[in-house]
Amino acid sequence: MISLGSLFRRQSAPLVGIDISSSSLKLVELDYDGAGNLLLKRCALEPLERGWITDGNIDKFDEVADALKRLVKKSGTRTKNVALALPPSAVITKKIILPAGLSDMELEVQVESEANQYIPFSLDEVSLDFCVIGPSANSAGDVEVLIAASRKEKVQDRQGLAEAAGLNPVILDIESYASRLATSRLIERLPNKGAGALVALFELGSLTTSMQVIRDDEVLYDRDQAFGGSQLTQLIVRQYGFSMDEAETKKRNGELPEDYENTVLRPFVESMAQEIGRALQFFFTSTPHNKVDYVMLAGGSAPLPGLAEAVMAHSSFSCSLVNPFEGMELGGDVRLKKMVREAPAYLTSCGLAMRRFLQ
Repeated sequence: MISLGSLFRRQSAPLVGIDISSSSLKLVELDYDGAGNLLLKRCALEPLERGWITDGNIDKFDEVADALKRLVKKSGTRTKNVALALPPSAVITKKIILPAGLSDMELEVQVESEANQYIPFSLDEVSLDFCVIGPSANSAGDVEVLIAASRKEKVQDRQGLAEAAGLNPVILDIESYASRLATSRLIERLPNKGAGALVALFELGSLTTSMQVIRDDEVLYDRDQAFGGSQLTQLIVRQYGFSMDEAETKKRNGELPEDYENTVLRPFVESMAQEIGRALQFFFTSTPHNKVDYVMLAGGSAPLPGLAEAVMAHSSFSCSLVNPFEGMELGGDVRLKKMVREAPAYLTSCGLAMRRFLQ
């Protein structure tokens, strides 16, 4: 059986999580301190130029590899083992029911046989992995098994990128699974440890906003929408006549004209809040639910000034920015102000770094 780069393998040795998005690379390294508290050892972010990565595909391999080398150097980590992730669109997942008590070899044979029904490619063209979730809720004596498969070239791109930067790729996850893992820790910090709470998680990227509605570790609904921070960059271009690269740099560095906040930023924040409100309405009309208990905003575009307040005003639901490092101790290499400002962008990379501690 071909393995998907240990998609579900446990990992206890030192490990860094690296999230590869269309606009930046994010690195997180976690540990435990002497008192047994979760410790953020390092986090670092390296911007990418537009067009280097498109729809999860690495179009400029050498440029991204060089950026990854800069990220590793900037972070100061000496850890070589790395957990990476693929976008959900690049991975086919399916839950199946199999008899309990099968050996690993018997499970592999059964999974390969079942996978043929669900994967629209030859098994020779894919990397395949599986994980036993636990006993089946509806079938006594059986277990629920999650199958994951991706085209080999997608896996090899991520592996090759890590190796080009001198890293050792040991885990390949799915971005939405990693972000949920980091979010589950935050949900446990809610009243009553978040039991039964409906949490709408929005990850606001450069080009796409992903929505997941989670209750008790179960995904009730997920949807991607084509809006994100790059639309703000386009508005800046139209308003001030900058090139796209100039606009992105000035936006990132806070070097925009004095009227930017009133003329461009506030209308965009209002528009984004309306999009999030519409996404919630889609959820309500598509399911039996008519409310959520919490809205959480993550991703590089989430910290836009006033966005959480605008979402709350439009939806009437409690809304907050995600800080995946909330409640963690901070290592001496972490710059607190910078980390807090960028924290929502680190959700997926934090989830990848947490894979080190899965038992």
